[in-house]
Amino acid sequence: MFEPLLILIAAAFLLAGFVKGVIGLGLPTVSMGLLAVTMPPSHALAIVIVPAIVTNIWQTFVGPYLRDIVRRLWPLMVGTVIGIWLNAGMLTGPYARYGTIVLGALLVIYAMIGLSKFSFKVARSDEKWIGGIVGVMTGVVSAATGVQVIPSMPFMQAIGMEKDELVQALGVFFTVATVALAFNLTSAGLLSAATALPGAVAMAAAFAGMYIGQTVRSRMQPEAFRRWFLIAMIFLGLYLAGSAIYNTLAR
Repeated sequence: MFEPLLILIAAAFLLAGFVKGVIGLGLPTVSMGLLAVTMPPSHALAIVIVPAIVTNIWQTFVGPYLRDIVRRLWPLMVGTVIGIWLNAGMLTGPYARYGTIVLGALLVIYAMIGLSKFSFKVARSDEKWIGGIVGVMTGVVSAATGVQVIPSMPFMQAIGMEKDELVQALGVFFTVATVALAFNLTSAGLLSAATALPGAVAMAAAFAGMYIGQTVRSRMQPEAFRRWFLIAMIFLGLYLAGSAIYNTLAR
């Protein structure tokens, strides 16, 4: 592993960690997009997965809402694991790039609807069964793209989670989903000892970025947080779809 590549990995994860610290998600999406410029997606996945799991675990325990989050979101998490398990192999399959294009478009549409002030709510009495269905759909998307924000994110906002509770809920949910995804990658032979050094560099940079991002988030007003969160979703979606389209045309 050449030193310039390690520097690139550190820079990518510093930025990805900052995004995750501010909005509670985005580490796999941003880091995968940046690393895929210089290495095959399968190699990028192998570097991303462990830092993603560890930073999600850290995010899980930063806040007082853990018990209530697990009680409300367990159907979503179980459904996501089932969806990922049923679609093992899609992430490294020949059609994965098309799923990434669709996911990027969905992120942009979701964010633009949010910025237009349109919203919907899910009643407490309907959270469990709707959460299970949303979970399976999220698992299918995650198995194809490695990203777990659609449609889980709109669901978590629809059940009334705000700012810090939402960020902690994302940590809990992404921990479960990423661990399930790691089993898929292990079965495909993508994780090995060769990823240990770049993985350690990535983890250190991600934690540094998250610390900076969380400091920024703590100084935001709720409405400002929501607005910047949705704007970040637009950029993430455009980058994700644009990178996938470019890679498809370049083949």
